[in-house]
Amino acid sequence: MARSKLVFLLPLVLSAILVSSVIASSDVPFMVVNKKVSQSRLKSGAEQLIVSIDIFNEGSVTAYDVSLADDSWPQDKFEVVSGSTSKTWERLDAGATASHSFALESKVKGAFQGSPAVIKFRVPTKAALQEAYSTPIQPLDILADKPQEKKFEWAKRLLTKYGSQVVVLLFVGLFVYVLVSPSKPNAAKGSKKKR
Repeated sequence: MARSKLVFLLPLVLSAILVSSVIASSDVPFMVVNKKVSQSRLKSGAEQLIVSIDIFNEGSVTAYDVSLADDSWPQDKFEVVSGSTSKTWERLDAGATASHSFALESKVKGAFQGSPAVIKFRVPTKAALQEAYSTPIQPLDILADKPQEKKFEWAKRLLTKYGSQVVVLLFVGLFVYVLVSPSKPNAAKGSKKKR
């Protein structure tokens, strides 16, 4: 039984090694793009979104004429209040990172699912522009009516989640303390006089 699993897994392992060696030895940029959104409610009744996009060139060569475009934010729902939804860089060296962020404001209530940002770049060995896409974002619930959290609700969740680990650590700490602390002589032995 174990031999049949080995025969089945061996081609998979060999193909994974072959693919990784081909990717590692190829002379092209490999873009890894992460898109994050953080939400915060403003006092004016609007919701502010901070969009951060990080571009990592994990390839072995430099990418030239790198451009970022994040046009997934409709103008009837979102207003750009800081920064821009697009950015260009002259080059992105191998192993280098580029970041861009912008702020949006929305006064329209509802769910929103954004699309990935598009990154275009040029490789010296190819005439056509190359494209990469960012990670997708989770669906956003803009101006959602969130129930107010009860007092000490967070403490209950932490205690439920980590309570057993805390108890074990306290017992271990107490045990170490008892072992390390110096023992005190008995008061009865110390009060006897030698004759």
